[in-house]
Amino acid sequence: MPFREINSKMVEAQIVPGQTLYSQRGAMLAYRGSVSFTPSITGGQGGVMSMIGRRVANEQTPLMTVEGSGTVMFGHGGHHVQVVNLTGETLYVEADRLLAFDGTLQQGTMFMGSQGGVMGMVRGQVTGQGLFTTTLKGHGSVAVMAHGGVIELPITPNRPVHVDPQAYVAHHGDVRNKLSTALGWRDMVGRGSGEAFQLELSGQGAVYVQASEEKL
Repeated sequence: MPFREINSKMVEAQIVPGQTLYSQRGAMLAYRGSVSFTPSITGGQGGVMSMIGRRVANEQTPLMTVEGSGTVMFGHGGHHVQVVNLTGETLYVEADRLLAFDGTLQQGTMFMGSQGGVMGMVRGQVTGQGLFTTTLKGHGSVAVMAHGGVIELPITPNRPVHVDPQAYVAHHGDVRNKLSTALGWRDMVGRGSGEAFQLELSGQGAVYVQASEEKL
């Protein structure tokens, strides 16, 4: 069920019988119709293992199961909301940034060290993701939160994209990423993340970048 963008900070979803939506607790702004909101124990199609993985990863963002028949409007904290439509690929995103997503998507948890070893773990700390990040895979829509607006930058072969790690929001597709330093360690003292570190993404896909280095 795709989300309809009402404005830059609110989205609307049509809830139909037999389909499930998951949202961050406190994200519901208003609704019409006969819609129920219940705490999610497993949180998506990742099931119990997804729940265990999130606890190990310290990604325990509370989710609500949204079901019934009607229309629900979502938003949270005045943050900008970006809608991402997946067509079978995997979206990598910090759990705290998830506003709502289709129940058809399979949710999982990825260890940052699996993408770049030690530098992958360092990248997680610099971007604010920590040692783990959330994955959503399949066909469906995701509403992601960010600060100050979002731009989608395509990633194509032989055309890598370099991003300030703290401006990074999410990415999808067959993408490789690595953290590099633009300066020597001695020169990095007192400099911001964009001056000291760069996140390089290469392959085929897209990366979402926010207009602010502020974390949620």
